[in-house]
Amino acid sequence: MQTRVAVMGIVVENLDSVEHLNTLLHEYGDYIVGRMGIPYRKRSINIVSIAIDAPQDVISTLSGKIGKLPGISVKTAYSNVFSDE
Repeated sequence: MQTRVAVMGIVVENLDSVEHLNTLLHEYGDYIVGRMGIPYRKRSINIVSIAIDAPQDVISTLSGKIGKLPGISVKTAYSNVFSDE
């Protein structure tokens, strides 16, 4: 199975969706290399970045699920780093 390294930028504007976001990230935890969350109190938002190493379809699925959560935006940047596992 070929995996790819990517980073997801997530902006949380609706704090009611945080629990659902954390549940999704926990489900995909085996693929997550690192996670950083930054509360931006001045703007009342949270910024989360996720480094992930997973098959392309897994990354796309997770990004799609996150993007469907109310008040949450996500963008994914893919690297050219592939690995056969």
